[in-house]
Amino acid sequence: MAERPRFFDDLAGVAGGALSALAGLREEAGSVARARLDEALRALDLVRREELEAVQELAANARAGQETAEAAVAALEARVAALEARLAALEPKAASGGGPGMIA
Repeated sequence: MAERPRFFDDLAGVAGGALSALAGLREEAGSVARARLDEALRALDLVRREELEAVQELAANARAGQETAEAAVAALEARVAALEARLAALEPKAASGGGPGMIA
């Protein structure tokens, strides 16, 4: 029993080659599966999380800007209403006569 028969050496070589081939097939199958999955996701027209978060941030900034603009418009409308009220209060006095440049 000092020497192993050549059959077992050949069998070990074939088994090692088969394992290498199976490992290669496994890697190839994984690559094909990833490629198919990527293709399917592209067909669904999905967006990446980073893109979604960027758009959400832009929308939040736009909403904040719109609220600021609405507050400014409300303040301007209040000023216009106050000025119109002051003008309306002055109009009856000017219409009653006696103002500069008026002929009696």
